[in-house]
Amino acid sequence: MFLDYFALGLLIFVALVIFYGIIVIHDIPYEIAKERDHPHQDAIHVSGWVSLFTLHAIWPFLWIWATLWRKDRGWGFAKLAEEQHDIHHRVDTLIDQVAALQQEVAQLKQPTTQTNSTPKQQTTSNNSTDAQNQEVK
Repeated sequence: MFLDYFALGLLIFVALVIFYGIIVIHDIPYEIAKERDHPHQDAIHVSGWVSLFTLHAIWPFLWIWATLWRKDRGWGFAKLAEEQHDIHHRVDTLIDQVAALQQEVAQLKQPTTQTNSTPKQQTTSNNSTDAQNQEVK
């Protein structure tokens, strides 16, 4: 008789610990958000409860959402914007350099085409002169 009550008490205790444990685990993202003074604390907290009903499918995303914000740097996009500005500046510089190189290549090709066309014209004129000389003979 005593063991029956002991088993029932142990079963209730284990069920309560598991139930409370699940609630505590699902509040971890909210605790992180609260500690970091996240601007979306309430949304993360409510989403943690919703996660209980979605079979924990969104809980990892809540963890990520809570850890993205830090009080000292915010979302961290300011540095990203600076890096993008630097990259755009470098790309503009490279575009200017490529344009300058294309102009140089065009200038270098011009005399080459003129020199190449001159011997061909001379060869053609030499061939016609040779043909005229053969007719005369």
